[in-house]
Formats: sequence, structure tokens, C-alpha cells
Amino acid sequence: MRGLPLALCRLSANRSLITERKNVRTATLILISGKMGAGKSTLAKQIAEQRNAVLICEDQWLSTLYPDNIASFEDYLHYSSLIRPLVKAHVVDILGAGADVVLDFPANTVKQRHWLRAIATDAGADNELHYLNLSNDTCLEQIAKRCVESPERAAFDTEAMFNEVTKHFQEPTEDEGFNIRVHGRE
Repeated sequence: MRGLPLALCRLSANRSLITERKNVRTATLILISGKMGAGKSTLAKQIAEQRNAVLICEDQWLSTLYPDNIASFEDYLHYSSLIRPLVKAHVVDILGAGADVVLDFPANTVKQRHWLRAIATDAGADNELHYLNLSNDTCLEQIAKRCVESPERAAFDTEAMFNEVTKHFQEPTEDEGFNIRVHGRE
């Protein structure tokens, strides 16, 4: 495969590209699941620091690529879907190089987790799914605190938005193929 453009190699044989690299260790894709306000981003940062892993945060990508374009949940869904192919290719390359990756992307529905698991599978990586199992009341308390600490989030981080987003939340289960670690069981 030497001499072929990287994109062509990626399309033709992701796995052989990974195995062709010098003996790299099997990397781990680390994901976070939890309701809005559960502390997913905080946990993602902690894990990335503890494991010396690459942290990739959806909020940073979206605010950089589409500043001022996300005013509703529908806007978020639209713009989030636009960055997925780029994020997937980027993360597969990082994992293939042997570095652990913490994806601060929501892993809150079966569909989202299916996409995230495909990234680990395509990279030949292990996975960990950290599930923040907190009550609605605790999440709402943390959202209220976050709005005081970051007033720019107050327009989006509302109880109404929490209720809308929480309607779609699906607790992760073992049969989805993840190595699940539960945090904060109440």
C-alpha cells in the first residue's frame, strides 16, 4: 500500500493499514453516556488526563466550525451529523496509531452508540463506555449550577431542553457490545 494516497488506502483496507504500522498496542476508544447535566464532559476530561489519551470534544468542533448556527436541538442534530464522517476518519487514524481516544460525544441512544462502536471496530480498537447513572433531579441541579458558572449556556441549558433531550435517552445495556463502567449510581 505504500505510495497510495492515504484516502485510497483508508477506503481500500483500514485494517491492513493499521497492521502495517510498526507494532502498536491496541488502543481504546472511551465513550461517555449520561443525561444532560450528568457531568459527561467533566468525566471525559478527567479520563483523558488520567490515561494520557486524546480528547475530542463535539462541542468544540461544532462551535468552531458552525459558530452561532446552533439555536435549537434540531440545529444540533443537523450540524452534528455533518461532522461525523470527518470525526470518524480522524479517530480511526488516531486509534490505529495506538493512542487511546476519549470522545466527548453523546453516547445516549442505541443509534449513537452503534455509530461510536463502529469507530472502535473499524480501528480494531477496544472500547470502554462510562455510564453516568444520575437522577433527573441531580442532573437538573448540576445544570442550574453550570448556568451560573457559564451564563452563555443558560439559553440552551434549560429544564425544558433537559426534558426534551431526556425523552430520547436510552440506558446502555451489555448486549450492545460495550465494556460498561457505571458511575454515580444513586
